[in-house]
Amino acid sequence: MEYRQLGGTGVQVSTFSLGAMNLGEWATTDRAECRQIVGQALDAGINLIDTADVYSSGESEEIVGEAIADRRDEVVLATKFHMRMGPGPNQRGNSRLWIRQAVEASLKRLGTDHIDLYQVHRPDLFMDVEETMAALTDLVREGKVRYLGCSTFPSWHLVEAQWASDRRGLERFVCEQPPYSILVRHVEDDLLPVAQRYRMGTIVWGPLAGGWLTGKYGRADTRPQDSRATRTRGRMTRLFDSERPAVKAKIDAVEQLTSIADQAGLRLPQMANAFVLSHPAVTSAIIGPRTAAQLDDLLAGADARLDPATLDAIDEVVAPGQTVDPEERGWRSPFLASGMRRRTEPIG
Repeated sequence: MEYRQLGGTGVQVSTFSLGAMNLGEWATTDRAECRQIVGQALDAGINLIDTADVYSSGESEEIVGEAIADRRDEVVLATKFHMRMGPGPNQRGNSRLWIRQAVEASLKRLGTDHIDLYQVHRPDLFMDVEETMAALTDLVREGKVRYLGCSTFPSWHLVEAQWASDRRGLERFVCEQPPYSILVRHVEDDLLPVAQRYRMGTIVWGPLAGGWLTGKYGRADTRPQDSRATRTRGRMTRLFDSERPAVKAKIDAVEQLTSIADQAGLRLPQMANAFVLSHPAVTSAIIGPRTAAQLDDLLAGADARLDPATLDAIDEVVAPGQTVDPEERGWRSPFLASGMRRRTEPIG
């Protein structure tokens, strides 16, 4: 397992991170198997585990805490806050009020006295980012958190947060966690360069594009019964709706990418993970296996790296800076809502 420096910190993290979203009610309900997956990842050299309070309504954090209880010092433990965790109007978001409640709840579920990397799960563009950074700085100074990060921030808001920290003498974000894969490349345009400019690490999520880059979802629409496509509900089903032009484009792209992987002597998932790690701004790629067998399969490609010819061939299928399906950008700008972009009443 290769290790890379996390931004400007002195922390070394594995190029594969274990994502814990699938541990718990959302996917793998057998806690013994979940603990096995975590132990297997640590034995393979993975030292960064990423979870969030919202994953399976806190169960993921509980499982991770149980699994690393005897190996806590081996782990760079990362979790996130922001998403709704209860019915109350303040049981979500990036306010000081919620951050203080959220961190205590996460510490209890994780069974630890500190979080190594505490991340804002999504931006809140309608509040003062200085409030968020000040509240998080307090947690670092109290010893409850070691480092701060964010996830799926637009590049301009990332810059705003850095400036706010500089102005107020506050702790800064040391890393960003954006979506990034062969099919989702918009972050190459500005987010990844901004992260490099501020010496931030990037821990990318979705390197297999929600399973598309495993080759599971083909033209015949034969989806495995235990796949994400069959488990997904609500608005997210659009990601697998083969009647949508963007989904048809993904199917075409996957067919071409499979051929490129074959020519490179790799399986498609191996090429997909190696692709994101080839970008100089990327520190680590989050893998989220549901089973121990899936983890073994992913670890088999941990050392795969791509030559220039393979990278050029990938660029011919999905151009740099392009995202095939806009639904997979990970975050929707609130400024594009109809009420924000058009006046509903005449002036005067």
